[in-house]
Amino acid sequence: MKPVAYIETSVVSYLTARPSRDVVVAAYQELTREWWRDAPDRFELTASQLVVAEAGAGDPEAARVRLEVLASMPLLDATPDAERLAQTLVDLGAVPRQAAEDAAHIAIAVTNGVEYLVTWNFRHIANASMRAQIERTCRQAGYEPPVICAPSELMETDHAE
Repeated sequence: MKPVAYIETSVVSYLTARPSRDVVVAAYQELTREWWRDAPDRFELTASQLVVAEAGAGDPEAARVRLEVLASMPLLDATPDAERLAQTLVDLGAVPRQAAEDAAHIAIAVTNGVEYLVTWNFRHIANASMRAQIERTCRQAGYEPPVICAPSELMETDHAE
């Protein structure tokens, strides 16, 4: 059985965006495309209605492309347990109040028991200084948190060399 990976909106955005002139963003885009080539073979890729809503916003053509990527992906439920955990993450300061939607992504992934939450959001999700508090809050609420990481951290490497 393949591990389940929750794909947060930033991954879909980098996957489908026009090439950026910003060198860092361009690198994230390329890494995302490289990871995506093998990801469906290695992971059960999932998202949520929140990802669909975020991906559907903005430029209509860009939104259409993002939504095409998500069309065949199973969507995880934002259950009342997920809503409570998201609120707890905010209330306890694991995620800033202004980033409540980021807390919701975390909570949806956590309460659905996924192994990985894949994101390029280093501000409020894959943030090394916040990760310990996010994990502690999830465990205190009775959940095992997923590994929160960028696509580049899940790329296979050739260890034969």
